[in-house]
Amino acid sequence: MSKFASRQTHESPAARITREIIARLEAGTRPWIRPWQGTTTTRPLRACGIPYRGLNVFWLWMIADLCGFASPYWMTYRQAALLGGQVRKGEKSTIAIFYKSYAKEVEAPDTGERTSEARRVLKAYAVFSADQVDGLPERFHPTPVTAPVEPEGREAELDAFFAALPIHLRHQGDEAYYEPVSDRITMPSPTLFSGFDQYYATLGHEVCNIASVLVAKAVEGFAALLLPHHRRVCLAISGQES
Repeated sequence: MSKFASRQTHESPAARITREIIARLEAGTRPWIRPWQGTTTTRPLRACGIPYRGLNVFWLWMIADLCGFASPYWMTYRQAALLGGQVRKGEKSTIAIFYKSYAKEVEAPDTGERTSEARRVLKAYAVFSADQVDGLPERFHPTPVTAPVEPEGREAELDAFFAALPIHLRHQGDEAYYEPVSDRITMPSPTLFSGFDQYYATLGHEVCNIASVLVAKAVEGFAALLLPHHRRVCLAISGQES
């Protein structure tokens, strides 16, 4: 499963949000086949405690669910610093939307007639979840209503098997995926699964994704040694060349 990644482009806020929503739909993350529960969060709040409104509610809910953020608070880098916090190295920001509509009086250049013209402003600014910031006051990390409960079925043999594999594993968010660039598997917390059998099965699937990437790299390496046009051969094998 692929991971949401921000793009360093100048696309509009509307285009970015639309692209990410479409990506979620195309990813096909269907709750009825996903063997774990999603994380929950309250209505998104600004650093001052005022709730977000409009599209920001849906958008920040989606990002919080995707990344597993439990805190409802969002803030800019400067706001975090003013609160005594520090955004952790490597954390990526998302956007919050500012929208405003107003009327402006304009004058026609040919007739001099003055009319009222509707204007709209749509801007985006970078924000971080409080869960991405160290050193914030405790109020930004509310205590969960219910404590997480470990499911049944944990087996020491399987824990030892996966622990012995040379993989970089982290537990964060509520999606399972392998990132080839960072060579890392991300898994939901075991407490989100209804049983450890489902957790082990999901982790095993992501380990197989690592194997498929290694096999693909090995095939390309052998092709480079044996074939003069190895790139075209590899693309043809993978179906990327028409």
